[in-house]
Amino acid sequence: MAETELPSGTVTFLFTDIEGSTRLLHGLGQRRYDELLTAHGEILRAAFASHAGRVVDTQGDSFFVAFRTANEAVSAAVDAQRDLAAHPWPEGFSVRVRMGLHTGEPRVGQERYVGIGVHRAARIGAAGHGGQVLLSSATKELAEDELPPDVSIRDLGERRLKDLDQPQRIYQLGEAEFPPLKTLHHTNLPVPATPFLGRQQELAEVVALLQRDDVRLLTLTGPGGTGKTRLALQAAAESAERFVDGIAWVPLAPLRDPALVLPSVAQALEVKEEPERPLADTILDRLSGRRQLLLLDNAEHLLPAAADDIARLHQAPEVAMLVTSRERLQLQGEHVWAVPPLVAGDGVALFAARASALGASVPVSPVVEQLCRRLDNLPLALELAAARATLFAPEQLLERLGHRLDLLKAGRDADPRQQTLRATIAWSHDLLDEAEQRLFRRLAVFAGGCTFEAAVAVCDADPDTLQSLLYKSLLRSRDGELGRRYWMLETIREYAEERLEESGESYELRRRHVEYFLELAEQAEPEMWGLQQRVWFDRIGSEHDNLRAALGATLAADEADTATRLAAALEPFWETRAHIREGWRWLTQVLAAERGVAKVSRAKALFAADRLAQIMGRLEEERPMLEEAVALFAEADEQRGLIFSLSHLGLVLDRLGKPEEALRRHEEAVALAQALDDRWLLAMALNNLSCTLMDEGDYDAARPAAEEGLALRRAIGEKRGIAVSLGTVAELELSAGEGEGARPMLEECLALAREIGHVQFQVYITAELGLAALYAGDRERARSLFEQALDQCLELGATETIADCLSGLAVLAGLEDDVSRAGRLFGAAEAVRATAQASRPTPWVRPVYDRLLPDISQTFDGQALAASWQEGRTLSVEAAVDLALRDRDM
Repeated sequence: MAETELPSGTVTFLFTDIEGSTRLLHGLGQRRYDELLTAHGEILRAAFASHAGRVVDTQGDSFFVAFRTANEAVSAAVDAQRDLAAHPWPEGFSVRVRMGLHTGEPRVGQERYVGIGVHRAARIGAAGHGGQVLLSSATKELAEDELPPDVSIRDLGERRLKDLDQPQRIYQLGEAEFPPLKTLHHTNLPVPATPFLGRQQELAEVVALLQRDDVRLLTLTGPGGTGKTRLALQAAAESAERFVDGIAWVPLAPLRDPALVLPSVAQALEVKEEPERPLADTILDRLSGRRQLLLLDNAEHLLPAAADDIARLHQAPEVAMLVTSRERLQLQGEHVWAVPPLVAGDGVALFAARASALGASVPVSPVVEQLCRRLDNLPLALELAAARATLFAPEQLLERLGHRLDLLKAGRDADPRQQTLRATIAWSHDLLDEAEQRLFRRLAVFAGGCTFEAAVAVCDADPDTLQSLLYKSLLRSRDGELGRRYWMLETIREYAEERLEESGESYELRRRHVEYFLELAEQAEPEMWGLQQRVWFDRIGSEHDNLRAALGATLAADEADTATRLAAALEPFWETRAHIREGWRWLTQVLAAERGVAKVSRAKALFAADRLAQIMGRLEEERPMLEEAVALFAEADEQRGLIFSLSHLGLVLDRLGKPEEALRRHEEAVALAQALDDRWLLAMALNNLSCTLMDEGDYDAARPAAEEGLALRRAIGEKRGIAVSLGTVAELELSAGEGEGARPMLEECLALAREIGHVQFQVYITAELGLAALYAGDRERARSLFEQALDQCLELGATETIADCLSGLAVLAGLEDDVSRAGRLFGAAEAVRATAQASRPTPWVRPVYDRLLPDISQTFDGQALAASWQEGRTLSVEAAVDLALRDRDM
């Protein structure tokens, strides 16, 4: 077909292929299959021709067609599907064709279309199923006003296609039901900065390895710059259909401590740490029975220490791991695949594409081919050279870069490809002007990238210089929900760090980096409990690697007070986003400092450590930490911290069985808050006092304290505080057996918890709502609510709430005369409470025992109940939850 015959300007592409063509071939035999394929082709060609479609290409059972308008393309797809459905196919067989449409403005060259639009249309078509027609947003918007009669468009939502681009909204012609689209799901794979080009053979080989049941640990090896990460990302995306439970990308490059590998895996999997349990066991429990892929990216600098943790993850039988590393892991069962340079044709194509993206037209020539050979066809080296194609002709690039390669490769005892890459980075660096070189080396101070604001504050960045580094491929950018971030490939960052150390600026830059992130953390600390807490948790999460780097730098420099302030400020993030053990490790380190720490800084860190100790079940360690915090806050005359510490010390003393001391501390906190005339602190102190009074059974005294605290918080308007106080007053209602009185307060509380994004509080309140429904006699609602809470409790490590839900479900079993199940669940609840060092159920659960249990136990045989109760006490937390949810899943 001549180039002029192809539609130009705005073009709609249609891709088709037969679903299950291999099955048809095997079922029909070659002769009958060829006849079927011919009939299929005639039907499609007729439909396309009737709407002015141009067949651009055919391959096997696939068609690539171009239309001048979206309406013509949609009409052709509708006619083709109807004609296919009406055709008399061989008995027992049918031809089901999937179709994908996308509209764009491609370039036309050498009798073919060039551009991302072609690729996008093919990906949309591949995501569908036989008989399904999928449209991109662009096609839908152009075609929806002139649809064929009786044809509707259905919104299937935003989906990530396997090209790893930003999510695309996909639409379907008609209302028919089909299986889920074959798109990426349950994944955090990043969106690459550039399209995947070349390497089709290598991609096919890696994907084939990932399809094999005997390949559960695959390591892609090779020097920096060979494209290991890009190949791994694409192979993972192409394998999405095999890993139905998702793909988790774990970037290891920003880490410097091998102990952070498992926490990073847990974060990627959204696994919450559980108190007093190895994190590896919690991760393995999550992975058990799941067909999932873990992509551990850039592992080399953490070896060999990280290999043991990776080996533990390898124990999950249905999970595969894809690792990129400059060296093999040396683990049993590891398959190693060395990533080669690009083949010559792919290298030239990549160089030309990257140059074209920057506005330079580079036709293929012997000089370009020689240049790519000199660069060993290394993807990163080619990209750096292409970034200069707007300044130098290929001949000039070859001359200038060739001299640098010869100079830097001579006499070096290293992998030749590594020498080539280093020489290319050095050449690119030396072409920068002084301002660009200065910003380039300074940006190496960031771990995991940075925002523009951070680059300005720490590195004196300006927009023009930053943009220049982006154009020259020495810096990358990525857009996210919190805005744009700038980052370097690890190989380039290593080179930039060397230049930073040589410059003499390293100490000053690291000081500014620490100051910036300390200010951010201390600004975020109160906000993480405020109205915009989810935004602030996400912001701190995006900078977690920088905050880790700042903590490490301050500890290494013996800047004890700064390290202590930073660790204390990060506690709300560690607590809420389940980095419990990591936070405990940092706080333990800063609290070990014997000098150079201000009293208030240490007191805040002690209070922060107490919160994590409470979650971890370290009850005996809480009291001394809080008592020291009280003393330090008092010495420094820091009233807010003193009131906080006194109030929480009262809660700890109550749990230790010292109610008189507990009440004395609570009363001190209330008096100080009143003297300070701080309504927020007074509401907090009154609420905690009410909790202890309720725990001791003094409901008459607990109620006015709780209600006064709630009134204060409503007057202030702080939603998290209102939710907490509502929960306390509702617990008083429940403790009095007033389920209906508690229900509206709990529902308001749950709505507030959802609004502020406090997941753990939502689960806790859901359990309370279950008990309210139980008291009201609504058994099915109670069961549903308890099970909803249990579904999330295990991941959150909310052991006391687990025990409360088990108690509620035990009562339901008792009311249904199931003595064995009731006894085991009651026994399991006791066992779970023991792991949380809680000898008694929470106050609002006690009526379950006090009022309902005697009635239940009278209907049972005492020995049978006792035996099943004892059996339940032997169950682990996981086994108890499994028992509670088992009937639901049957």
